[in-house]
Amino acid sequence: MSFERLVFYTFAAILVYAATRVITVRNPVHAALHLVLAFFTCAAIWMLLEAEFLAITLVLVYVGAVMVLFLFVVMMLDINLAPLKEGFMRYLPVGLVVAALMLIEMIMVLRSKYFDAASMPVPPGHAADYSNTRELGSVLYTNYVYPFEIASVILVVAIIAAIALTMRKRPGTKSQNPAEQVKVRREDRVRVIKMDAEKGD
Repeated sequence: MSFERLVFYTFAAILVYAATRVITVRNPVHAALHLVLAFFTCAAIWMLLEAEFLAITLVLVYVGAVMVLFLFVVMMLDINLAPLKEGFMRYLPVGLVVAALMLIEMIMVLRSKYFDAASMPVPPGHAADYSNTRELGSVLYTNYVYPFEIASVILVVAIIAAIALTMRKRPGTKSQNPAEQVKVRREDRVRVIKMDAEKGD
């Protein structure tokens, strides 16, 4: 067995273990931490496949942003675990049926004649200075530049729509008007009252 295959099987075993612990552990914080471990090992497997851009994106976006948000929400909220445990047994038969269907589909795909790993040609290895990110960028900004720009415009429109939906005025909400705050004068806020001094007995 080659060293590369040994490293792959090691990371694959860690990934399967972490993914299993995500759905079986009882503590939500532990489940989120196991999901972080699964993301890291998946990024390591992508590095073995020379997909550096996907690996770095997975670590930066999901581990660095999404999972930090998940952990923050889980640790800030007081989650009652009793209803979660009750629902687990209720939906267990449906989960087992879905898992069995997914397993059957994977077996059918792997055993088909179109997925014969032995007959597939092995791609040649790249040099040490090969950059997957550079190749992806060159293809993205040459052959697919117009779809990329259209997707960017759609994302900008979605961001503007989300901001517009959150900025609308709802009845009963308290908001500040900066223009009115700037116009405030000292005479409007402070009132000086002259009172005679009180004499004690």
